Amino acid sequence: RALLLVWHKKKESEMGSKDEVMEALLKEAVDLENIPIEEVFENLRCTREGLTAEAAQQRLDIFGHNKLEEKKESKFLKFVGFMWNPLSWVMEAAAIMAIALANGGGKPPDWQDFVGIMTLLFINSTISFIEENNAGNAAAALMARLAPKAKVLRDGRWNEEDAAILVPGDIVSIKLGDIIPADARLLDGDPLKIDQSALTGESLPVTKGPGDGVYSGSTCKQGEIEAVVIATGVHTFFGKAAHLVDSTNQVGHFQKVLTAIGNFCICSIAVGMIIEIIVMYPIQHRDYRPGIDNLLVLLIGGIPIAMPTVLSVTMAIGSHRLSQQGAITKRMTAIEEMAGMDVLCSDKTGTLTLNKLTVDRNLIEVFAKGVDADAVVLMAARASRVENQDAIDAAIVGMLSDPKEARAGIREVHFLPFNPTDKRTALTYIDSEGKMHRVSKGAPEQILNLAHNRSDIERRVHAVIDKFAERGLRSLAVAYQEVSDGRKESPGGPWQFIGLMPLFDPPRHDSAETIRRALNLGVNVKMITGDQLAIGKETGRRLGMGTNMYPSSALLGKNKDESIVALPVDELIEKADGFAGVFPEHKYEIVKRLQARKHICGMTGDGVNDAPALKKADIGIAVADATDAARSASDIVLTEPGLSVIISAVLTSRAIFQRMKNYTIYAVSITIRIVLGFMLLALIWEFDFPPFMVLIIAILNDGTIMTISKDRVKPSPLPDSWKLAEIFTTGIILGGYLAMMTVIFFWAAFKTDFFPRIFKVPTLQKTAPHDFRKLASAIYLQVSTISQALIFVTRARSWSFIERPGLLLLAAFVVAQLIATLIAVYANWSFAAVEGIGWGWAGVIWLYNIIFYIPLDFLKFITRYALSGRAWDLVIEQRIAFTRKKHFGKEERELKWAHAQRTLHGLPLPETNMLRDHSGFTELNQMAEDAKRRAELARMRELLTLKGHVESVVKLKGIDIDTIQQSYTV
Repeated sequence: RALLLVWHKKKESEMGSKDEVMEALLKEAVDLENIPIEEVFENLRCTREGLTAEAAQQRLDIFGHNKLEEKKESKFLKFVGFMWNPLSWVMEAAAIMAIALANGGGKPPDWQDFVGIMTLLFINSTISFIEENNAGNAAAALMARLAPKAKVLRDGRWNEEDAAILVPGDIVSIKLGDIIPADARLLDGDPLKIDQSALTGESLPVTKGPGDGVYSGSTCKQGEIEAVVIATGVHTFFGKAAHLVDSTNQVGHFQKVLTAIGNFCICSIAVGMIIEIIVMYPIQHRDYRPGIDNLLVLLIGGIPIAMPTVLSVTMAIGSHRLSQQGAITKRMTAIEEMAGMDVLCSDKTGTLTLNKLTVDRNLIEVFAKGVDADAVVLMAARASRVENQDAIDAAIVGMLSDPKEARAGIREVHFLPFNPTDKRTALTYIDSEGKMHRVSKGAPEQILNLAHNRSDIERRVHAVIDKFAERGLRSLAVAYQEVSDGRKESPGGPWQFIGLMPLFDPPRHDSAETIRRALNLGVNVKMITGDQLAIGKETGRRLGMGTNMYPSSALLGKNKDESIVALPVDELIEKADGFAGVFPEHKYEIVKRLQARKHICGMTGDGVNDAPALKKADIGIAVADATDAARSASDIVLTEPGLSVIISAVLTSRAIFQRMKNYTIYAVSITIRIVLGFMLLALIWEFDFPPFMVLIIAILNDGTIMTISKDRVKPSPLPDSWKLAEIFTTGIILGGYLAMMTVIFFWAAFKTDFFPRIFKVPTLQKTAPHDFRKLASAIYLQVSTISQALIFVTRARSWSFIERPGLLLLAAFVVAQLIATLIAVYANWSFAAVEGIGWGWAGVIWLYNIIFYIPLDFLKFITRYALSGRAWDLVIEQRIAFTRKKHFGKEERELKWAHAQRTLHGLPLPETNMLRDHSGFTELNQMAEDAKRRAELARMRELLTLKGHVESVVKLKGIDIDTIQQSYTV
């Protein structure tokens, strides 16, 4: 028993000390990155044989999973949240009114309205929840496919496991192509080549040997070795950036706009209700119950209860469409913000470029007679490894049409690998004739030291190196010698300096086209890179995005260049094509300042260093193969390489946004028409419209409007945004017009014999006092059809009968209004106080609505003209607003383009007599000024790129551009 007690005390002591150690590690009190490797094992309480499954599980409970924390939202609370917003509150208040206040005058509580309102609320919330949940599940499934794996040693066996279950003390295997799953220290073995561009932005891999630390998110480019995990999850190098990332929560544009539109509708209803209460009770002395019913009509019919649902469904369907294009939407409101994006800040390494070194064949400098650029490439390829290549070897061998050419026709005798002392590689080989040769490639100074004619070529070599450096290109030298005695140990004959090769990280094949298309869409692209300024400028030159770039010191006001100091930092950021040598805090600051100047800013990136700026940006876009940190901080995750998918996403987002804007104008218009129309009927003629019939209108309208999420629309050619003044003004004018048409119809049907006399329908004049049952049916049909038809006006930029709507929207409208017509014709509902009016009156109402539908387009054009002041410009942009002539306005648009180009290039403007009249010139002058402003906003350029300059000069000189040989890399 004594021995057993001692053993228990010893175990408790060990467990206590182990817990203390783990607690210290959790608090990061032990510097595992710098202490000797044996002390790492001692502190982690582990061995080179790895952990047991039981020990790993215990540590997993302490340290948590090896991934960034994600906030989980309760699905029940999410569902309830769709019924917890200002618009829903108004409807819930109406439901309470229907049973609590609408109780008097010898009538029971309004249970049918209560049930109808709650059903409408439940249906809208359910649809929103299902669509958003489906979109979220689809995104989660796609993200799950991107989860990294790791080869880990546990219980003495190597297994491939999810990287998320790694814990400190695990032994992992790292080989070529692996993404480092956690922060670790390398064990015994050959050095690795590690690509840390995701962390630092640097293109070239770094060499890491036994005992060195490697960071989660890096990629192994060469070698194989084992390592011990020292940090996981939020405790890793990039996990420590989580605080900065999480500190950038902000209310999105969409929520602000939704609140503004909702408040406008609520205020409109409140004003109408206050006026009704003041007039009905103190002035008209109306009975209590009819007055409450009239207030319910304004509440139920005026509030756009379906607005959150319609917009959510539209974005959810759009999110699904984006995922099919290779863009996973993590935050659906980012779709709306992407439609208005006017600045795209793009990381260079791995985003605009391939993050893979290559050689520009056109810039190879040859120093030996009888040798051309192809021969220099072949010699360099022979001095490279064919297997287990590093980045430079892969770039050189990749220049050959077939990698096998590097060893074709020769027999390898000896290969000298790269080492830090010699800084070069060399291959001794025997050719097909049996002669021995040796080639070498490496640092220019080392190769120059080998050359027998160094004094003759040194000045020229340094000049070429300097020229390459100015353009951000790294230099690689190649030399050749003959080994006449045929021994591999022989020093050989004199070395001949063959040539210099420029190395650079090439742009992706689609980056230049992507940037051009982005500029055409009004999106200004800025390069944000951690590389040197010269490298950034060279990449910008090759992509045609300009070279007006600045070092990161310019952001802090520390640059001594007078031209930079003269500009305020905010203006400098706006006008720059990019910034180089930046750190995460610089990227964050750039995005923050652009947002302060009212830009909708997008940020693309793939590395940990991009995460804070991705989170801060209005639209954070993690490109393909991005790190977990970048994906977690982003709003959109790309599954396809490069930026071309962003253009598709921008166009899709603008189409989605167009649908949402069309609906909001419609919703505001309907609120105004219901409030104003029924208020006037109640106050002028003391007409009490049944609240239940307004509920039927709302249900049919909501069912139809849901289909707008798949409507046919034309994306805006420029960044689009919520123009609330335009939405409210258009809504007030169109809604006011519809309200007056209802008032006029009521007057004509109730106070005159116009319709019975002209169309031979039964009169509604002889209806008994306060018995408006047939008139209520007639008003119901008139309001239902013209109100729902308004969506065809608000969805079209030109004539509503020319821009064909989506078939689903059209079919839903036909079905809904067929139901509405049948209700008006046949319904005899005593509880709703309506009586069928027959097919004659139904035909009259349809004809009346068709006639008064036509002016809606004119009102839309007049409103747009009043808001913009440029009616004719709008007509030209639409081309079909007042004519169907092919190529209408082509001449004016060409003159507009020419005028804008001349203005931008400082050339003299055309004489006014060249145009038809002075007014026409003034019009075109205004158009050109518009084009100039748009170009300046889109480009913000002070210097033209080489390509743009050449093309502009050629066009102005009238020369055929196809006859000019242009080399944009020179």
